[in-house]
Amino acid sequence: MQRPQGFAKIIIVLTTITAAVMELLDTTIVNVALNQIAGNLGATIEDIAWVITSYAIANVIIIPMTGFLGEYFGRKNYYLGSMILFGIASYFCGMSDSLWELVFWRFIQGIGGGALLSTSQAILFDAFEVKDRPTASGFFGMGIILGPSLGPVLGGYLVDNYEWNDIFYVNIPVCILASILTIVFIDRKEGEGQHRQSMKIDYIGIALLAVGIGNLQYILEKGESESWFESKTINTMAGLCAIGLIGFIWRELTTEHPVINLKIFKNKVFAMSTVFNLVSGFGLFTSVFIYPIMVQRINGLSSTETGLSLMFPTLLGVLFFPMIAKYLSLGGKPIPVMGVGICIFIIFGFIGGSATPEMGRWDFFPMHLLRMMGVAMLQMPLINQAVAGLQPAEYPAGIALSNMIRQLGGAFGIAVANNYATHRAAQHRTDLLANIQVENPLFQQRIQGLTQNMMQKTGDFVRSGEAAYRQLDAMVNKQAYYLAYLDTFRLVSILFLCILPFLWLLRTPRKTKAEIEKIMKASEEAH
Repeated sequence: MQRPQGFAKIIIVLTTITAAVMELLDTTIVNVALNQIAGNLGATIEDIAWVITSYAIANVIIIPMTGFLGEYFGRKNYYLGSMILFGIASYFCGMSDSLWELVFWRFIQGIGGGALLSTSQAILFDAFEVKDRPTASGFFGMGIILGPSLGPVLGGYLVDNYEWNDIFYVNIPVCILASILTIVFIDRKEGEGQHRQSMKIDYIGIALLAVGIGNLQYILEKGESESWFESKTINTMAGLCAIGLIGFIWRELTTEHPVINLKIFKNKVFAMSTVFNLVSGFGLFTSVFIYPIMVQRINGLSSTETGLSLMFPTLLGVLFFPMIAKYLSLGGKPIPVMGVGICIFIIFGFIGGSATPEMGRWDFFPMHLLRMMGVAMLQMPLINQAVAGLQPAEYPAGIALSNMIRQLGGAFGIAVANNYATHRAAQHRTDLLANIQVENPLFQQRIQGLTQNMMQKTGDFVRSGEAAYRQLDAMVNKQAYYLAYLDTFRLVSILFLCILPFLWLLRTPRKTKAEIEKIMKASEEAH
């Protein structure tokens, strides 16, 4: 296939990265608008969480099937159709006037968006020669980081200055422009979509995948709010998840026409890369999840200040991606780069675990710049390394599975962080209360000071004493959650410490010159 050159290549790069950013941005842009959406639609905070959950469930169901669907419909047709579906669903999300109407269209939006991630990566890789694939990985890595990081900033700005509906409408012009550019500049692969008549659709595999992954995502998203396995709903979902996943694995390994080629897990490098993808998703999404909660509850930052404190180091940090891509394209070894990235992430977690309540927006800048360096040095080589040991025909399945694992890592990380922070806060509260003794002069001095302060405001001695105890209780709660958030940052560091020794398992066997030429020729034919 003739690869695009010059202006056409630039347009393809911009189109695919924009699509990936838009898809990932929509995973976080809604978070800052949940209160406004709940108020406008008359929904509870518990129910409004389905706006996030439905999108995530649709994403993880469709992402692993993108390779098959791209081959069945033709990759360009599937990509274009998904882009249009994403835009239409975004419009109806903004037009929704009830919660469950919004949840339905968010699910449809997730189905369209799921294709944009893996298919964008495949199209982007096709625009580069095999030796320049690390550069493509660098560009795509920038999109992976920008999307989740910029979502809260853009969402906060639109909600503060316009209406909540605009967080969905903002996708529409991007989808229209990207669709036009796709039609004009992205070529069809030779023979794509022409084997549809001979292809058999594994409906049973698709159904089992939807049941297994859909229920797993639900458990991760809603487990904490429903008290995990104390809930009949969660127990039912867990049973369905086990049946779906076990049945899906058995089906895909025994059928002649699997919807997802799970046999690529026989490749040791790919199998280990999925573990690192899981952990990198855990680290990326968990750090972005726990930080805003901490600084708004403890440090008193507003939503806009929180978003800006993430945005500036993110924008500066993405400059590391092309630098690392250049290094890898010149033959640099990816494993040492990933090792440094993991070490930087470990340091970031421990620095985050040492934050103080007095820190302001700019005090967190070095910490988040360090996080971006770690993500770049880990994620960038990992994108390329995940498919390094696969045959070209296995690339679509490898890319789709890698993206799904990273998304599940993020969902798993958020669920673990939420649960861990809650339990650690309860433990810290118990420890703090154990140190409060009525006979302690310091305690009596603090209560008297709080009581006098309340007396000056209310003039009521009896109620001022009660209010002083309530205020002290709130102070204990705040301190308990502050310590719990610090523990959660350290948990991220500990997880990366655990996987660091296994980095050597990602090494690909050294190939002879003849083997490299054979792979490059096969890649050219596949693309």
